[in-house]
Amino acid sequence: MEIITCHTNADFDCLSSMVGISKIFKTAKLVFPGSQEKQVRDFLRAFPMDIVKLKDIELLDITKLIVVDTNDPQRIGIFKDIVNNRSVQVFVYDHHPKSKNGIKAAVEVIDEVGAATTLIVELIRERNISLTPFEATLLCIGIYEETGSMKFPTTTERDLVAASYLLRKGADLNVVSTYIQPELSKEGLALLNDLVSSLTEVFIHSVWIKIAMVYREKFNGEIAYFAHYIMDMEDIDALVLILNIGGKVFLVGRSRTSSLNIAKLMERFTGGGHEKAAAASIKEMPLDIVKENVIKALQELIQPIRTAKDIMTSPVITIAWDNSIKEAEKLLTKYEINVLPVIKNNEYMGLISREIVEKALFHGFKLNKVMEFTTTDAYTALWDTPIRTIEKDMIENNQRFVAIIDNKMPIGAITRTDLLRNLYEDYIKKSRLDIPTAYKQSHDRNIGALLRERLPAYALNLLITAGAAADELSMQAYLVGGSVRDILRGQLTLDIDIVVEGDGIKLAKYLSNILGGKMKTHERFQTAKIMDIPIPGNNHNKTMHIDVATARTEYYERPAELPRVETSSIKKDLYRRDFTINALAAKLNKNGFGHLIDFFGGQRDLKDGIIRVMHNLSFIEDPTRAFRAVRFGERFSFKLSKHTENLIISALKLDLFDKLSGARLFDELTLIFYEHEPEKIIKRLSRYGLLSVIHPKLSYSPRLDWLMKNVRDTLSWYNLLFLGKTIKKENVYLMALLDFLNENDRASALDRLLVPESFKFEIMSNTLHARQANNTLEYSKNDAAIIYKTLRGIKIEALLFLMSICNDEDKKKPISKYLIEHRNIKPMLTGKELIAMGIKPGPIYSQIFENILYEKLRGNINTKSDEIEYVKTHYSALLLI
Repeated sequence: MEIITCHTNADFDCLSSMVGISKIFKTAKLVFPGSQEKQVRDFLRAFPMDIVKLKDIELLDITKLIVVDTNDPQRIGIFKDIVNNRSVQVFVYDHHPKSKNGIKAAVEVIDEVGAATTLIVELIRERNISLTPFEATLLCIGIYEETGSMKFPTTTERDLVAASYLLRKGADLNVVSTYIQPELSKEGLALLNDLVSSLTEVFIHSVWIKIAMVYREKFNGEIAYFAHYIMDMEDIDALVLILNIGGKVFLVGRSRTSSLNIAKLMERFTGGGHEKAAAASIKEMPLDIVKENVIKALQELIQPIRTAKDIMTSPVITIAWDNSIKEAEKLLTKYEINVLPVIKNNEYMGLISREIVEKALFHGFKLNKVMEFTTTDAYTALWDTPIRTIEKDMIENNQRFVAIIDNKMPIGAITRTDLLRNLYEDYIKKSRLDIPTAYKQSHDRNIGALLRERLPAYALNLLITAGAAADELSMQAYLVGGSVRDILRGQLTLDIDIVVEGDGIKLAKYLSNILGGKMKTHERFQTAKIMDIPIPGNNHNKTMHIDVATARTEYYERPAELPRVETSSIKKDLYRRDFTINALAAKLNKNGFGHLIDFFGGQRDLKDGIIRVMHNLSFIEDPTRAFRAVRFGERFSFKLSKHTENLIISALKLDLFDKLSGARLFDELTLIFYEHEPEKIIKRLSRYGLLSVIHPKLSYSPRLDWLMKNVRDTLSWYNLLFLGKTIKKENVYLMALLDFLNENDRASALDRLLVPESFKFEIMSNTLHARQANNTLEYSKNDAAIIYKTLRGIKIEALLFLMSICNDEDKKKPISKYLIEHRNIKPMLTGKELIAMGIKPGPIYSQIFENILYEKLRGNINTKSDEIEYVKTHYSALLLI
């Protein structure tokens, strides 16, 4: 027997999910594990459905259990007794967070969307299962009820898409509105009035909570709606309703703040739900005792107020008191900051700002000591000062920078930008305005679930291990860059880069001892690579590697040179990166694992499909970023922002690419050649004028487009052959890119790329050999021997280029045949056998073997006997009779 069930006190999300999943599990029976909400009971009276009564179910007969809208075994009634039975196959479809002691199912579809019904609708769409208008309407009710008609903060874009799909399938919103938050009855209005009148306030760690207590002999309505009404009426952080109805105690909770996960509160009373909305029911108990227990639980659960250490930037750049004003200006410019704490004898003395430094320079004081112009009475704070206190004091003191002091030394800094970001995040969390969920998430998002979903188990365990190691060493560790970007884009990535606020090399050594593998360090850049890390359970001896780096800032002493780096914070580390979509990080420490760090709008640009440079001097500092921008743009089908395009044009006008080393330019070209469709990137580079950086005469043309596509197709064909011979794709593409230049210009372009002389000779000679072979093949008359002699000795890269420049399929065939078959054909006869036949050793052997080979290629010789006969016929005069 197959059973579909849900949680007790079933709501519309339960009913809708059950009916929806029955479209997939067609032979399963629908069974409620307990009571249903009044609105659900009213609906079932109006629209009777084939639902089996619980008393008619024999647990021993169940072979498959499908659970929707919960993953907590304590909420499914008697069915909890069989979830661990090995003879029962269990499926779970739920939108609540995975419970610590959740149901262990063979199949789990658990994702934090607004309604479980949304997950079911997505499965129905994937399988192209038809829905009747009635079924579409019921599923729509489930989504609308659970998301508060798309107004609850748990609503996601996926819920809207699912509802839109149901409307297209005939869902009737008139019916939906009848069952979603109906008008309050007289009895309901009286209860709402009593709840509001009984509200009392509780403040815990600056979180404002109101608690209501009410007795009722009976009430037939849905009490969860009253929490929504009161939250709409009251400007509070959280609400708890405690109701004794007919001897049973019900708790309903709502929260607008990340400081309180209301589901955790309800779990204390054997309930559950979302972090923003949850409920529970318990046996009769005096409401005052229940309230006491609620407050005690709140005090344990509410996270302490944020302090300076939670938002400060650390470490902070400082300047010695006796440094000159001119030196202060250099520091401010080098690190792109506006304020410097001043230090004397390992003690904080005050602040000096860019504005003061510029005025001092204007008045001719460039050689004076910094201390003479330092603001010594600037407000400071300690690492544990509450952020609210810092906000108030910064406003009152009209101060834009606050040094955070410990043991008389600055350990960090808080700026107005830091405060604004913190205030805005709080606003997003608490706001009841209709702000799109995706936009909220960009400022308060945890991607731990995505990491678990999209990474192989061994890679996920590695990240968890790295976080635990960082905790052990009192460091903060982050997954950064392209791996975070790709996970957000739904792509599998095993390119793991970890950045540490602390000593990256120290963490790498610690991790290397745990994970195994070899470690290579680069002290100058404060980075380490752990290589050959064994993959548990791998039978193919495959290994993986990770890169670990100290969080650092960088500065460029001259345009286009490699940067110098210094230890810094994660914020500064992300700021030094190339584009916003690569300036993302996810925390790896146990406390906050998966918390997404996005200071620069990377998520927004991922969503909008934009490549946006980090700052205006980006291409001046590193012109190769222009090539990277185009490469990423084509790889992801993203546009370059208008400002980014303008900065590329400006960099060209300033001749900055002339200062770029040829080796770095060639490295970028090589990366381009290994993309899926390099020709599109080359074409876009030409549009921006960037091909002229390689050679002034180099530009994209229809002929070059044709040749680049031919190269791609030829390389794909070769890779499918699995011939076991590795080729250098970049060589073939580079020959194609430079093919339309004359020989001198081609050599000049290779000189610009600063390639080794041996590589330059290889490209030049391969191009020449391919062109010469192409001319010879015109007159080969498909003679396999002539073709063999023409192609023999030419490198595979040159042969693949030759295939690419052929515009005649008939000409390509003999080249492909040579590559696949003919180049490996050899005579079966040996020198010893020729001696045995009476032919004296000498130069004649080479001639004999070569002629045998040619006849084999022409198809005139097929066996060893044929070869012997050929020798006897054509070299009879040499045989000793």
